[in-house]
Amino acid sequence: MAKRILIADDEPNIVISLEFLLRREGYEVVVATNGVAALESVREQRPDLAILDVMMPQRNGFEVCQDLRGDPEMQGLRIIMLTAKGRDTEVAKGLALGADHYMTKPFSTRELVARVKALLADG
Repeated sequence: MAKRILIADDEPNIVISLEFLLRREGYEVVVATNGVAALESVREQRPDLAILDVMMPQRNGFEVCQDLRGDPEMQGLRIIMLTAKGRDTEVAKGLALGADHYMTKPFSTRELVARVKALLADG
């Protein structure tokens, strides 16, 4: 059974490229374009990994990450924060909230795929 990945990003070009890339690697992909939809999708679809953009409407990626990490049922979910905000303070905040990795845009697709594979290999 293919691992399921949620892409939560409001930028259509990022969603399209990530969806293509991850499907090509054999993953099932679910998409949300805002933070509220991301939380709903995680609870309904039960993905193995979530890629969260920090700058989303309704609830940002930090808030979504914090909500997910506060839910005992979501403790096994792997989270990669993906954002244009790459300053040390944002990276530290994302990791402190429980993200497994934090990547900045523009990002290396090879590195993203490697991180996804590594995170999903132990689960």
